[in-house]
Amino acid sequence: MTNHNRQETRIATSRKAPAEITDPAYMFPAFSNNEVLLNKKKNYLPAMGWNSWNAFGSKNSEALTKEIADKLIELGLADLGYQYVVLDDGCYKSERMDGLLANEAVKFPSGFRALSDYIHEKGLLFGMYNDIGTNLCAGAAVGTCGFEDVDAQTYVDWGVDFLKVDNCYYLWDNATFSDETNAKYTFAPNIRSITLSGNDVRLTLNAVKDGTLLGQGAVKNEADFVSNIGTFDGTHADMTPVGELSSELSFTVTVPKTGDYRMTVNYASAEEVGTGRWLQVAVGPLASEKRYLDKLLPLTETETTFTDSEEIIISLSEGENTIRLMNHRRQENTLHSYAALLEGLNAADPNHEILLSICEWGKTQPQHWGYKVGDSWRILNDITFNVGADGDPGQAVWEDDYTASITSQYNKNVIMDEFSGLDKGWNDPDMLVIGMNGITETMSQTHMAMWCMMNAPLMLGLDLRNVEKEDAIWQIIANEALIELNQDLLGIQAKRIYCSLDQEQPDQAYIKDNNRFDILAKPLANGDVALSFINLHKENDPKEHAVTVEQIAAYMGKEMTGVEAFINAESYTVTDLWTNEKTKNMTGIFSVENIAAYGNQTIRVTAN
Repeated sequence: MTNHNRQETRIATSRKAPAEITDPAYMFPAFSNNEVLLNKKKNYLPAMGWNSWNAFGSKNSEALTKEIADKLIELGLADLGYQYVVLDDGCYKSERMDGLLANEAVKFPSGFRALSDYIHEKGLLFGMYNDIGTNLCAGAAVGTCGFEDVDAQTYVDWGVDFLKVDNCYYLWDNATFSDETNAKYTFAPNIRSITLSGNDVRLTLNAVKDGTLLGQGAVKNEADFVSNIGTFDGTHADMTPVGELSSELSFTVTVPKTGDYRMTVNYASAEEVGTGRWLQVAVGPLASEKRYLDKLLPLTETETTFTDSEEIIISLSEGENTIRLMNHRRQENTLHSYAALLEGLNAADPNHEILLSICEWGKTQPQHWGYKVGDSWRILNDITFNVGADGDPGQAVWEDDYTASITSQYNKNVIMDEFSGLDKGWNDPDMLVIGMNGITETMSQTHMAMWCMMNAPLMLGLDLRNVEKEDAIWQIIANEALIELNQDLLGIQAKRIYCSLDQEQPDQAYIKDNNRFDILAKPLANGDVALSFINLHKENDPKEHAVTVEQIAAYMGKEMTGVEAFINAESYTVTDLWTNEKTKNMTGIFSVENIAAYGNQTIRVTAN
């Protein structure tokens, strides 16, 4: 009999208050140290498989899942790397049974262990879904919050190989379906001043006149206070993922002697975006900070009714000191919650090979911390909200002002290559929408090329019962040459090295205007380089677009294998990865023209 007693774990979550975080390894300064937590395994290539959500929404079933598993084998997709069969939302009972997760009896009558065995017997891998909140996104009250150790043991018992973990109903952020007043945990109060006393010192520093804003987001208001101290919400498509995405308020203080000092903060609090209640106080620069406060402050009458905090005792050194007021809890709390689940999996089976797919939709900028505990991390909200059902393929679009489109996801992900790699994990621009209504064959080809070049997880989201070998969809999702790019052992996400709308910084510019042409470059383990020429516009592009060997080396040389041999080659063999046509290039200039609307040409360049 399985032992479902509570495991002895170090990381605990609660449904009463955010966790007390005392280990510096889980704090904001450690996000940039490139060190994983809890012995997270490295060197996984992007996951490939099928996820039930886009195809069936919450109406998936045991019978449908078995049919899909059979089709992965029948279509030869499993042999190409599509190994994971993932049950998304809608598969559990609506409540826990004796504190445990349980299968929805009508849709999954045999239970998840039996389904796992069926999938494993096919030579495939079994994936499931949960949430770091109290409920799943479809509403079932079975989120892992407070149950990480118990649920981890359950998943090990069920033979789970992949775990997608969502962020709905999260208690410590204003996430989807969460209480909007949870913003109190993710933003600092409005700050008007700090007062310091002790050791013959008595001084008050004004936040607007004397304070310095660090990072991005905080605002000095005309009413003489600083607001919006926190981390940008990355769920939306209106903010670049590159650069400093959190903010702090910093003061420089000079004192006559080393010792303890009393500090009060003049603040006004609220429970809304931009003005919260959680304040962190640290002394010293980011790399060597010591924290003295990390807690929720009392609620003031209004967001402009200022009061003094309780005294905070801080230690300062003789001479110049830096005092920083901040709130990094949006990121720290979320990291802590995912870490608790990983720790639970380690306790249940130290040798587990369960991939952890972080699905908090980019809300807390997981590109900065996701690598510590996860194998991939979603970068935006869903690629489509119009999912299918049995007999209905659902709907997706090429472009949209929000996140729900192929290009919304691509436009953000294409400049995020610095955050991915074998030693980290993978940016996840969500599941493929090939096979859904609204997506043409040309769009599907470009969608597949984009995701393969960007080392995105390749999760099919269509009803595979409608696909036959050699039909148009099969030829796209079974393009072995493209899949080889995605699964290349060098593990380098492509970089955009040419953009018709930004010639200065094509690799970093966040561009949402799809009236443009992009060229991506991806170095490969054998010394080859893949190039993808992409017309994002809704009209054909008759112009010529080109990159040179020198441009490729300038942007990608540090990641390339045999860069000197590539630059100095006498000629190049160019293989079109859609037609398999081979041509010889003698110039080292690679160009295309007359690319169709939404179209692409993706090639593999071999130096001779």
